[in-house]
Amino acid sequence: MKTMAVIYVRVSSQKQLKEGDGLASQQARCEEFARNRNYIISKIFKDDASGSLINRPGMKAMLAFLRGNRKHNPVVIIDDISRLARGLEAHLQLRADIAKAGGRLESPSIEFGEDSDSKLVENLLASVSQHQRQKNGEQTRNRMRGRLLNGHWSFKAPIGYKFVRHAEHGKHLVRDEPMASLIAEIFEGYASGRFSGQAEIVRYLENNPGWPRERRNHLTVERVTEILTRVLYAGYIDPPPAWEVSMRPGKHEAIISLATFNTVQEKMKANAKVPARKDINTEFPLRNFVTCECGTPYTACWARGRSQSYPYYLCQTKGCASYGKSIRREKLEAEFEELLTQLCPKPELVELAATLFRDLWDARVAQQEDDRTRLRQEVTRIERQIEQLVDRIINADSPALTSAYENRVRSLETEKAEIAEKMSNCGRVLPEFDDHFRTALEFLKNPKTLWYSKALEDKRALLKLAFADKITYKRNEGFRTAETAAPFRVCAGFTGLDFDKSEMVRAVGIEPTLLAEPDFESGASTSFTTPASGSGL
Repeated sequence: MKTMAVIYVRVSSQKQLKEGDGLASQQARCEEFARNRNYIISKIFKDDASGSLINRPGMKAMLAFLRGNRKHNPVVIIDDISRLARGLEAHLQLRADIAKAGGRLESPSIEFGEDSDSKLVENLLASVSQHQRQKNGEQTRNRMRGRLLNGHWSFKAPIGYKFVRHAEHGKHLVRDEPMASLIAEIFEGYASGRFSGQAEIVRYLENNPGWPRERRNHLTVERVTEILTRVLYAGYIDPPPAWEVSMRPGKHEAIISLATFNTVQEKMKANAKVPARKDINTEFPLRNFVTCECGTPYTACWARGRSQSYPYYLCQTKGCASYGKSIRREKLEAEFEELLTQLCPKPELVELAATLFRDLWDARVAQQEDDRTRLRQEVTRIERQIEQLVDRIINADSPALTSAYENRVRSLETEKAEIAEKMSNCGRVLPEFDDHFRTALEFLKNPKTLWYSKALEDKRALLKLAFADKITYKRNEGFRTAETAAPFRVCAGFTGLDFDKSEMVRAVGIEPTLLAEPDFESGASTSFTTPASGSGL
């Protein structure tokens, strides 16, 4: 009667399972061994787990099979002792479990016996296998740490990046479009106030066709928070503390600036001015932004009529004079559109604002070298502080004091890195003013363009860009005076001026200067004179 046998094969990871031929080669050797011994192979069990683990799906299934066929005294064939386990303790445990389940081990590489000499050889081979696993782990960790010290990311590539083979750097992080641009957009949007919080970013990414569909199912506020706190996107690496590698510039291309990253971290620690709510949607874009006269943001609902439902905004604050009294959506939003119309400045005011902004832009370009000198001085000051703190760490005898000094050094290193980034930007050629600010000036000219957008994010961005705070609406009276954003306040300050007769003050210096500016009505030049020191307007 032929003996029943099962085959057990194992590789250490899914990657080996996909890219290698380890399982197939192990199985071929075991099948050849079974034919030579005249065994009948009943089943083959496979695993893709570390040899240090005992609880593996394939091993559990095999033990269950052995227990169900105990009466046949089945043989368990393994290619090598390291395929059973990569640790002495795990080997002895699995060896005992197989015997308890009614099986016996055999292998084309080793003779398993019950005498003392055979057990000694078996245990020695298991110990050698364990040592090889541990040594491989140490070597892998050392190589990974060495790459981290050199500024190379050694872990899984985050979304927005991918690994490519590089002749000099080996596996090298590069931008992975379109996700990289989306990552930059949410960072810059959060830093600028376009997004009020992580929930708004979740909604934006879920509705963006560039975001991978398979990732939308796992997109949560926690996932977005994890993305926003990764300094890797700013071109720096900051491994977990266990790796004992401080934050340092990476060899990969940054998606955002370190200044933008730090701004996002500061805003995440502070309370959001306009909290992002799950119930804000395209049907009620003014929800939670327009407030009742009692100061509470309006909520919204659909009221069921005889044949259809009707949208309303309403206040649900008990004690308020407007409690439970609804406002038709089309009425409130039509009045809001009229408010936006009133915000639109005259074309000549927009031209004047553009001229002022252009002058400021040119002055900023001229200021670059002075900024570079100032930043060098700031770096010198920080380096001096770091040296002093390092001396204190050496002399400190309190663990708590040492930890506080180390945290301060880490903070100063981050500040120094941000200043170094600013210094490199000081020498960068800035884009043309018209190309850089065209979109902003178009918005200033007509903010209603964002209101007519179908995207909820554009409508919410309009609210934050056009108004400095929430706006109040009183039933039967309309909107109260709203506090507009700075650019609209500047344009409103010029309203009523006669551009043909007015003289504008240009703060050039204390000496009178004659400047020529275009006349918006006739196209001719109008002279503007700055007063002498001490004179009034």
